[in-house]
Amino acid sequence: MNIDDYRVKPKSKFSLSDYDTQDKAARKGSKEEAVVALEKIASEINALQDILYAQGKHKVLLVLQGMDASGKDGTVKHVFSECDPLGIRLASFKAPTEDELAHDYLWRVHDVVPKKGEIVIFNRSHYEDVLIVKVHDWIDDAECKRRFAQINDFERLLAETGTTMIKCYLHISKDEQKKRMQQRIDDPTKTWKFNPNDLKERALWPQYMKAYENAIAATSTEYAPWYVVPADSKTNRNMLISMILLAHLQKLKPVYPVAPADYKNIVIED
Repeated sequence: MNIDDYRVKPKSKFSLSDYDTQDKAARKGSKEEAVVALEKIASEINALQDILYAQGKHKVLLVLQGMDASGKDGTVKHVFSECDPLGIRLASFKAPTEDELAHDYLWRVHDVVPKKGEIVIFNRSHYEDVLIVKVHDWIDDAECKRRFAQINDFERLLAETGTTMIKCYLHISKDEQKKRMQQRIDDPTKTWKFNPNDLKERALWPQYMKAYENAIAATSTEYAPWYVVPADSKTNRNMLISMILLAHLQKLKPVYPVAPADYKNIVIED
């Protein structure tokens, strides 16, 4: 399996229907074996994240987008299960506040991008401003096209100032979403996750698929690539995103900072 098979090439002909939501290529062997493999990768991510934080040079942004119940929270829980919270930060984007609406739509996003040495995870992101707003016709085609260009410019700014961007679309089927939503309703420990408004958005499934296709096709670039991650299998989803993140961290080749020469002469007395 090659992770580049899931990377959307810039300016290529793109359709979500070309990606199987039930693909389990990243999950090898039994579920138990896959869990062990995931723990190993999580440990490798942790080791590199520790060096990344100590070096204080690189910045990494992982964007997670997907329909309700596609597993954004679960991805964070499992991919970063071995990581020290130091140097890891989660930013969740809900409906904008009155203050945020008084600014441009990227204002609240730029405020929470990674600092040097950080890995930041966006649970939803600035892409909400070309998805839900387009599906509900709160912006027209011309404004959506302008926003695609603005997002590309914004992400190029981040890339040119040292941020590695990884954008993952969690590709879940409508049938799997139905199953998971029903589980939320039936399981008392998960009911709190269910929002009746999610059903209204689910009814707009075709419109969302089209909006996602347009957004991904317009904004998958060399400096900020999109990956379509099959997400009907939670284990496959977690494994593939872990592999993608690990590959990008390895490319950075982070190293621990060199200790000052005079440290060799320091002897701590009793």
